[in-house]
Amino acid sequence: MAASILIVEDEAPIREMIAMGLGRAGFDVRHADSAEDAEAAIRLTRPDLILLDWMLPGRSGLEFAREVKRNPDLRDIPIIMLTARGEEEDRVRGLDTGADDYVTKPFSPREVVARIKAVLRRTLPTAGENPIEVEGLCLDPVSHRVNAGERTVDLGPTEFRLLHFFMTHQERVFTRTQLLDNVWGTNVYVEERTVDVHVRRLRKGLAPTGHDELVQTVRGTGYRFSARR
Repeated sequence: MAASILIVEDEAPIREMIAMGLGRAGFDVRHADSAEDAEAAIRLTRPDLILLDWMLPGRSGLEFAREVKRNPDLRDIPIIMLTARGEEEDRVRGLDTGADDYVTKPFSPREVVARIKAVLRRTLPTAGENPIEVEGLCLDPVSHRVNAGERTVDLGPTEFRLLHFFMTHQERVFTRTQLLDNVWGTNVYVEERTVDVHVRRLRKGLAPTGHDELVQTVRGTGYRFSARR
């Protein structure tokens, strides 16, 4: 079955251009021109990914992304932001809302298709692997769940992938570039500061159970996942 993409973009020419490119790439495409229309579309059918314009009439794409990521039933849906804001601080703000990637305007349909495929690849659960447990923190790659005892740990898809990599590569120090290559993939352009954003979100998700201390910062180098001694 083709992956379902919800395009939330108020400018019809851009929306139609993207939809045509995604349709040719084999995706099931639906449209919305506002946050309200997007909510209605999601209620009808949950998309596999949301392509979300930053600047929408009324409620902004940034606000809508925050609402999606606060909703426990929707937070696992990956979001790619479409933005004319090219400054680093603006891109980090987008990632801080929970977005998994961003595309800066102007862009080509081919670039959007490539970004969508990359995000879907890294957010899909990895089948055929056994659960991993460290100090009561259990990650199941097949069900895509993380638990600490009886408590469910809520993580976004990128944080899940990052934790999975850490837990399968314990006690090793990784630079931000190495984490980008292993978690995001070598064919995706993402800035190194993006790693810090997602590590911060991972620690926030692990904090209620006290497992945030397992993700350690190695000054001047990067990060390490290490069991407490």
